[in-house]
Amino acid sequence: MDPMAEIKQTFFLECEDLLVETETGLMDIESGDGDDETVNAVFRAVHSIKGGAGAFGLDTLVKFAHTFETTLDEVRAGRLDATPDVMKVFLRAADVLADLVRAARDDAEPDEERSQAIIADLAGLAGADPNATAEEEDDDIDFEPAGLDMDLDLDLPDIDPTTTYEIAFKPEAALYANGNEALLLLRALSEAGDIETTCGVEAVPTLDALDPEGAYFSWAIRLKTEQSRADVSDVFEFVDGDCALTIRDTDMPETDDAPSLDDDPAVPDTDATDAIDTSAPIDAAPIAAPSAPPVSEPAPTTATPAKEQAAQPTKSAKKSDAAKSGANATVRVDLDRVDRLINLVGELVINQAMLSQCVVEEGVARASSVESRLDELKQLTRELQESVMAIRAQPVKSLFQRMSRIVRECADATDKPARLVTDGEGTEVDKTVIERLADPLTHMIRNAVDHGLENPEKRAEAGKNPEGTVFLTAAHRSGRIVIEVSDDGGGINRERVRQIAVDKGLIPADAKLTDHEIDNLIFLPGFSTASEVSNLSGRGVGMDVVKRSIQALGGKASITSVPGKGSTFSISLPLTLAILDGMVVQVGDQTLVVPLTAVIETWKPSANDIEAIGPDTAVIKIRGEYIPLIDVGRTLGYRDEVADVTERVVIFVENNATTRSALLVDAIQDQRQVVIKSLEENYGAVPFVAAATILGDGRIALILDVDSVTALGGRPAGDDAPVALAS
Repeated sequence: MDPMAEIKQTFFLECEDLLVETETGLMDIESGDGDDETVNAVFRAVHSIKGGAGAFGLDTLVKFAHTFETTLDEVRAGRLDATPDVMKVFLRAADVLADLVRAARDDAEPDEERSQAIIADLAGLAGADPNATAEEEDDDIDFEPAGLDMDLDLDLPDIDPTTTYEIAFKPEAALYANGNEALLLLRALSEAGDIETTCGVEAVPTLDALDPEGAYFSWAIRLKTEQSRADVSDVFEFVDGDCALTIRDTDMPETDDAPSLDDDPAVPDTDATDAIDTSAPIDAAPIAAPSAPPVSEPAPTTATPAKEQAAQPTKSAKKSDAAKSGANATVRVDLDRVDRLINLVGELVINQAMLSQCVVEEGVARASSVESRLDELKQLTRELQESVMAIRAQPVKSLFQRMSRIVRECADATDKPARLVTDGEGTEVDKTVIERLADPLTHMIRNAVDHGLENPEKRAEAGKNPEGTVFLTAAHRSGRIVIEVSDDGGGINRERVRQIAVDKGLIPADAKLTDHEIDNLIFLPGFSTASEVSNLSGRGVGMDVVKRSIQALGGKASITSVPGKGSTFSISLPLTLAILDGMVVQVGDQTLVVPLTAVIETWKPSANDIEAIGPDTAVIKIRGEYIPLIDVGRTLGYRDEVADVTERVVIFVENNATTRSALLVDAIQDQRQVVIKSLEENYGAVPFVAAATILGDGRIALILDVDSVTALGGRPAGDDAPVALAS
């Protein structure tokens, strides 16, 4: 890859983090949880995006970011209050900034009309010219009083456009630990104008006390330049916090509060005898480090003895260690490499199971050392698998933050004031799940705003806050991730939902449905309560797409609603799409795997527990409740005759509709961790089968699609349905 293209790609990756930081900070400020440092953090994030965009000539992005940071600076200076109206403009600006970054990354055309509108809003808040460039706003100041039109021809002396700055600069160890160099900073300053430097070396210890990772030099710099103070400060932008820095304009009167070059403890006395004059141009030769004092020369009485210095690390050394640990905290890895590692771990799990099977077949005693070592290998393999899967695990925070924008856009489109409240943003889930969850979650958020929330007038009549609230939460439960989208709206109008389903022919007019079943009618294809087609709804697609998308992820979707209080959509998903815990069962001459997350309990029934309700269907009675009984062997076509229930095992499972069913299988063989192998990618779709896996003896076992099997309600699949065979 071209080095410049690689650097540009890194810039866009960093922009994603900066955009997240920007929106997080703005949301905190809007909710009242922000402080001055939060505003500063948002300002720095936008400023960093502008600086990187300028390096790559992304002028549109630079102009917008500059206007954004100018307005943020008004808030930092206390000249602009972060009122709700101001925050709405800032949040829209953050959305546009994200769009411009992605447009620049994808070489797409940005929405100029929208960005110009936001620039005008931002400039209006800051009282600036929306058409001014970054350079014009930094350097050009119009001193002509408003309403005065004067054409004066005065014989004035020429004004020297240059300014002299005195800069005190002392790097800390962290500056070098993060890969920066003081020499490069000094060279950048030399390009801004005429520079004179004096290097202070009095902090250099004796050789035996020298820390190779420490920072001992400091510089007193006098710079004469036409550039502004902001431009001079930008030279040190990427070492902010890693150095002691003071910049003073010598043309400004010095006060007791103004930073003085002589008063800064980080800068040495320029008249010190061991200082080195480096007034020659820096480009001509690098600044030479002074030779270390002779070892035999006694150290000054104020210095810490060498042994004490060795025993007590300096502050710079401690910061260096902290910087190194921070720098090593994360590392960017190509996702393809992680996927390959996960695949290899999956193969390791399979081979470990095969090895265990071979030991059993050879009749090795369970108390033998071989069996003991195999148990250790099994434990290590599982820990390795969990650790590798954790590499792909990511917090859902990035996904949740995207939903904030969806709520704002839907609120604007429907004229319903709404806000998003999130919880559990740190909940981690497989990256693949996060990527495939974005679309269905977007549908659910739009549905909550468009259909769930009432308009402000109705909410006021009901005694509610005119601004509606959408709640988005995530949590780990029983080895799965549960995401819920709820609103404080009017709830589902069940009479209307039922009538629409009847009018569209989705259910018979005389169907007897429970409240829960009526609520779940909105998941039917073609169902919509919208009276007219809009950008948000009304086309009969939406919640059925959500359900299919969730099912494709091996998840479940359900809804609960309380009239007048609101509705809650729940999504239950596996933590990963690579490996699952399953119950290995025998059905006829086939071996199947039932996902353990769907299993509630197992039961050994008697004849009195079964009641037939037709020639092909039956129910099982347990604790006073009747549950449909499904003969998996007949459903999948493994046998034609009715099985003897008393000689088989019942597995109670829960499907996507959160209803329970009883699966009749011949026997339960084992409970183990299995590697998921997609049949659709390697073979083709098979009815009633979600995926496949490889057992320890090398045989293929099919992973049961619990939802499609229970949907038949115990009826055989029919002659037209393909028979699912594993071997």
